Amino acid sequence: MNHLNGSKKINDMTFVKLNGITLHYKFIHQPISLDAKHKTFLFINSLGTDFRIWDDVVSEMKQYGNILLLDNRGHGLSDVTENTAGLEDYMDDVIALLNHLKIQTCIPVGLSVGGMIAQLLAYHFPAFVEKIVLCDTAHKIATEIFWNERINAVRAEGIASISDTVIQRWFSESFHQAFPEKATGYKNMLERTPLQGYIQTCAAIRDTDLSEIARQIKIPALCIVGSEDKSTSPEEVKVLSELIPGSKYKVIDGSGHIPCVDNPEILNKLILDFIKQE
Repeated sequence: MNHLNGSKKINDMTFVKLNGITLHYKFIHQPISLDAKHKTFLFINSLGTDFRIWDDVVSEMKQYGNILLLDNRGHGLSDVTENTAGLEDYMDDVIALLNHLKIQTCIPVGLSVGGMIAQLLAYHFPAFVEKIVLCDTAHKIATEIFWNERINAVRAEGIASISDTVIQRWFSESFHQAFPEKATGYKNMLERTPLQGYIQTCAAIRDTDLSEIARQIKIPALCIVGSEDKSTSPEEVKVLSELIPGSKYKVIDGSGHIPCVDNPEILNKLILDFIKQE
């Protein structure tokens, strides 16, 4: 059973120094349940975002178990590091946080690069992972040329120089039309991401190919994608699903790259249906 330092309850934003850096996280700890199906959901965010992207999902999911959110290194209120060797460093941050909180098992829900981190967790630390939910991600995201061009652009002209293009990828056209103020808010989030943290994460994604790791994942997996995702297309996510033995594949009609914002109700239902399956 998951536990946190005995019966201590944490339900706010917290900082901790692990792996030499300060990580910003939030743990919503529900009273220990006699229900054996009580879970801990670990949410891992995407490039250029922080854990606030999960707000609408968490408001529903917290009644089904504990919630752990963190800002990836170089994002949100977590430290920007001098050097990051690759996505394994992001994975190590997650493992260090799980150990710090004495969380024995969890269900990672990873979006985009967060989904790549979740794949690494499932492969390298299967004892920590009960099931994984991989949202709008792939075993290999984009090309070396794409990421080098992105890095060069933001290094020369800042994140604001690419933000309009990125935001169009993040959300469906109907979302942009219905909620322009929300799209602007998330554009602000993107533009305020620390430049060095953004560039380091771009480089880590560029240098990561999880093809062989995906084939060896033995954890039950659900791969979800928005039908209008222009960053990791439905076709790419389907390939990931085909690589992971026995995984399930679902498409959210009318969603872009970040369904936890533009279709949280459907995303929640897909996650809960998957978790309830034996």
